[in-house]
Amino acid sequence: MTNIGIIHPEPGYWEKAQELCKKYGTLLIIDETHTICQGPGGYTRAYNLKPDMFVIGKPIASGVPAAAYGWTEFVSDKILNMTDKNTIDCSGIGGTLAGNTLSLAAIRATLSSIFTQETYNKTIRLAERFTKGVQDVIDKKKLPWSITQLGNRAEYWFCPKRPKNGGEAASASDADLDRYMHLYALNRGILMTPFHNMALIAPTTTEADIDYHTKVFSDAVDELFLVSAL
Repeated sequence: MTNIGIIHPEPGYWEKAQELCKKYGTLLIIDETHTICQGPGGYTRAYNLKPDMFVIGKPIASGVPAAAYGWTEFVSDKILNMTDKNTIDCSGIGGTLAGNTLSLAAIRATLSSIFTQETYNKTIRLAERFTKGVQDVIDKKKLPWSITQLGNRAEYWFCPKRPKNGGEAASASDADLDRYMHLYALNRGILMTPFHNMALIAPTTTEADIDYHTKVFSDAVDELFLVSAL
């Protein structure tokens, strides 16, 4: 779960979920648009998941509008058997999935230059450095906060324990504190995601960038509690 923040499932969750899907004939559909940050094969490959359908959005084209999807032969047969071939739209109307030249060029560049194991090795290592830096500040200043990581993405929370579900994540949100942390970083040249307090490490990010964020994060906390004490 990532729309409300990075929330890792409990151990054994996916094994049980896949077992139940198979038992009751439910299709397992996985959207890797956010979780492709886990590696070249996304969360699906990293955790050996077996979805019936798979989708991914614009990350596959580095932000250019594009998407891809696929399904198993079993699902394909079901779709074909239910499709009236006389009503298939062959008019060439464009759209996100229309395969225009710009989108295809962006996908090719992303798959060949960014979605590589070499790039992920670098960005995940930097995400680990980011996570450690923030955690060290949290520990040193005894903050009731936490941080979690998913591949080359990391996010800090305003709660002592990482949320286990959407309800806990929503309860941990603090709009005023969010705005403060975002603006403090932005005024010092660091652009966090416009939602949550999440960093997605780019291939061009350096160790110096990560360490600078750690300093800015620490300074933000110092000023926050200095003002609160007045």
